[in-house]
Amino acid sequence: MWLSVPDFDQLLHSAQHSAVHLEMRDSYGVPDEEQAIERFRETGKSDLDPESEYWHEWTAMVREATTRGVAVRRARIVSEPVTLYTRYLHAMTPVNISAGEDVRWLPRHNASDLALPGNDFWVFDGHAVRFNHFTGDGDWADPRTSYTETAAVAELCVSAFEAVWERGTPHERFTV
Repeated sequence: MWLSVPDFDQLLHSAQHSAVHLEMRDSYGVPDEEQAIERFRETGKSDLDPESEYWHEWTAMVREATTRGVAVRRARIVSEPVTLYTRYLHAMTPVNISAGEDVRWLPRHNASDLALPGNDFWVFDGHAVRFNHFTGDGDWADPRTSYTETAAVAELCVSAFEAVWERGTPHERFTV
């Protein structure tokens, strides 16, 4: 069931049709975002330069995928009122969109009747699932990820993502 975890960039590069990502936490505490979140807390501003050191690798990967015809979609389930972290994500999302992602937001109370996996995930082409694992404080857990191509797991994740996507609000209409 669980396979060795391919690098994310390999998975996105090999995707032919779709790459979907479901985020379900109200806060992440990964070390590479600490300074940016603190700057946002102090100034209310985020790095919106898609060519900056922070964004360049990501935007290049997404642009390459979308240029090949891969639909890259991201859905976020968030509690309301939103956390500082959610405001930070919302402020940065224009960069995701400019790179080619489509992003929607779903208030958590509108997801209560949905069957959702226990972890954030990516699904590539409807069959390859890469779960992201975090500690209670939002830092990467050890191991950080797991990977499967088990059909039932992929079906659960695709179904969950599509249900959230259907109910979600496009970024440009979602306010925090």
